[in-house]
Order: sequence, then C-alpha cells, then structure tokens
Amino acid sequence: MDFSYKTAMPLIVTFIILAAITLTANFILGTAKVDYVIVMAANCLFFLMSIFVFKMQYDAMHHQNPSVFIRRVMSSMLIKLLVCVLAVVTYYFLSGSSFNKPAVYISLLIYIIYLVVEVGTIMKLNKTKDA
Repeated sequence: MDFSYKTAMPLIVTFIILAAITLTANFILGTAKVDYVIVMAANCLFFLMSIFVFKMQYDAMHHQNPSVFIRRVMSSMLIKLLVCVLAVVTYYFLSGSSFNKPAVYISLLIYIIYLVVEVGTIMKLNKTKDA
C-alpha cells in the first residue's frame, strides 16, 4: 500500500474541524483572553508535524523488520517533544510580556487530540491484512 491522502484523511479532517472550531470560537468568544492566532498556528504546526510523523510510521509499518517500526515510533516521539518545547520556548521569548498562557494550554489540548487521532489511525491500519 502506498501512502495517499486517503490514508491521512483522519488527520486532515481533524485539522479542518479544529480550524473551524478555532475560527468560530474567535468570533463568538472575542472577549476571551485567548490569542487565537497562536492557537491557529499551533493547529497548523501540529498538523504538519502529525503528517510527517504519520508518514514515517506508515512507511515503517510496511517494513520487513519489525524493529524498524518501534524505532520510528520512538524517534517520532522525540521529534514531537523537541518541536513542542522549541515552539513554546520560542513563543515565550518572542512574545515577552504578552505571553498568553490560555493559548498554550489550548494548544496542548490540540496536541493531545492529534496524538489520539494519529495513534488510532495507525492502530487501525496495523490491523489490516497486509500490515
């Protein structure tokens, strides 16, 4: 099986739903003290990171050596950790006194949503006959 957009469709749908929720919340809850630009940027970052990591894990899942899949899962966890820490630290230093904690907390929730969708999709694909 080749990697296609159909394989990554749950991640694409998750991105669209979270972007729509973020835009809707921005218009409805405009007075809330949440920087929705940061939330949307985090959504885009986590989507791109999830697609990259999902492709790594998908390719490793079809490898003849089963330890390749374990190594890719571990390396993808490290990549995600480093990217998340780098993003938060960069935002902290660039924003200065206007650092928005609620936006960071919402972004962490978005990360968990992407993680659940990604793991669920990989587990579903791994149950197929040719996995």
